[in-house]
Amino acid sequence: MSALSGGVFATDTADDYTDLRQLVDDIGRRSFDARIGTRRVPDQFDDELWGNLSDTGLTRLTSDPDLGAGPNELAVVLSGIARHAGAVPLAETDALAGWLGREAGIELPEGPATVAVADHSGDGPLTAVGVPWARSAAVLLVVRSPEGTLVGLARDPEIVDGHNAAGEPRDRVTAEMGTLVPVDAAVATELTLRGAWCRAVQIVGALDAAAAMTVKHTAEREQFGRSLSKFQAVQHALAGVAGEIERARAAASLAVAAAADYGFAAPRTEFAITAARVAVGRAVTAVTTSAHQLHGAIGVTAEHPLWSVTLRAQAWADEFGTTAGYARRLGRLALDSANPWDLVIGNI
Repeated sequence: MSALSGGVFATDTADDYTDLRQLVDDIGRRSFDARIGTRRVPDQFDDELWGNLSDTGLTRLTSDPDLGAGPNELAVVLSGIARHAGAVPLAETDALAGWLGREAGIELPEGPATVAVADHSGDGPLTAVGVPWARSAAVLLVVRSPEGTLVGLARDPEIVDGHNAAGEPRDRVTAEMGTLVPVDAAVATELTLRGAWCRAVQIVGALDAAAAMTVKHTAEREQFGRSLSKFQAVQHALAGVAGEIERARAAASLAVAAAADYGFAAPRTEFAITAARVAVGRAVTAVTTSAHQLHGAIGVTAEHPLWSVTLRAQAWADEFGTTAGYARRLGRLALDSANPWDLVIGNI
């Protein structure tokens, strides 16, 4: 069993992560149920959910060395909270800002945190766009300059609100150059890989939620005297959804296993993340399309929760690189390999 086991089509998910998975599901479900019918665009930071996650030690799960957790545990938490459309910067706080702060020797304040990447080639303030949850979190700046890559906390940044298609905050941050610490260029590369990995894991959780809602809806909704799930066309559509999700889960599980075994900076992990982003990204369109078709018009209303996971999956597929970009990267890796078969089986 892998950290991403589960979903509506699973038959048995008893493994080493069962207790953690149940804890995350309980926390996420309470938050989800409390916000049914109240979500709007833009979404608002969920203070209660963040407090529950913080009280159980899940907000700094891997960036706190005392907890001894790794990519497997992080994947369980990220996918579980994504399944319930949690409106908190969990990946940004732990896997990105928390890790980067430790690498740069910068102590982050308590509470949520995020990372802003900015280019700087002269005088003047730094500007970063599309920063997740900047309005609700401490902002750790990553500055790409002619002198190299620098990292530092943003002091009194100016923030202009923005959001992605799902309503999650994606803000514009402007800050003055402050005290910055130089880091190796490889750190910036790993930051992008970590972000891509997190989004792949989160998308699997969101697609699981979309599938669960769709199965429930087609079982309960009746037409011509029987439930929708009894119609052969609907069964075929559900089977297609299952196939797409499990293909995405298998690829994402490989990325989780590679990160756990070799670390995020290893070539094997880079390949696994690249392959996962291609598989997961391609599944997003197929699964979200079928889910909304099978729900009919009700699935796009503001009151129905389906859009809260399908729009997140679609938005996440374009963050830290696009599906097309990762497909091109995968092709280049194959062309550059002395033996493409070794690449396919991970012998790199």
